[in-house]
Amino acid sequence: MDSVQTVWGPRALSLLRIVAGLLFLEHGIVKVFAFPAGPGFSHLPPLFMAAGLIEVVGGALMVLGLFTRIAAFVMSGEMAVAYFMVFLPHSFFPLVNHGEAAILYCFIFLYFAAAGSGAWSLDAMRRAGGAAPGGGAG
Repeated sequence: MDSVQTVWGPRALSLLRIVAGLLFLEHGIVKVFAFPAGPGFSHLPPLFMAAGLIEVVGGALMVLGLFTRIAAFVMSGEMAVAYFMVFLPHSFFPLVNHGEAAILYCFIFLYFAAAGSGAWSLDAMRRAGGAAPGGGAG
C-alpha cells in the first residue's frame, strides 16, 4: 500500500492541480474576455476584472505547475475575499448564498500552497534540473 501511495500520490496531486487550474482559468477567461458566456460579462467592475486577471494568470500557472505554491496562496486569498465580500452578505449558509465553489477553491488552493505541485509539473522539472519529473511533490 505504501508503494502505491508513494508512486500515485504525487501523480494524483498533479491531476487535481491541473483540473482545478483549468476550471479556475475558465472563471478568469469569462471575466476578462467575456468568453464563452458572451456580452453579459463585458462590463464588469474593476474589482471583478482584477479577480479575473488573478484567475487567468493563476489558473494558467496551476495548469503548468509553475510557481504553484505562490499562485495557489494568492488564489486561495482571492477566494476567501470573494466569499466574504460577494457570498456571505446574502446568507450565512453556503448552500443558500451559492458560495460553495469559492470555499472549495479557497481550501484546495490552500492545500496546494502547502503541498506543492505534484510529480507532473514545471516546478518538479526545475527542481530536477530540467530532467523529466519523477515523483516529487514540491
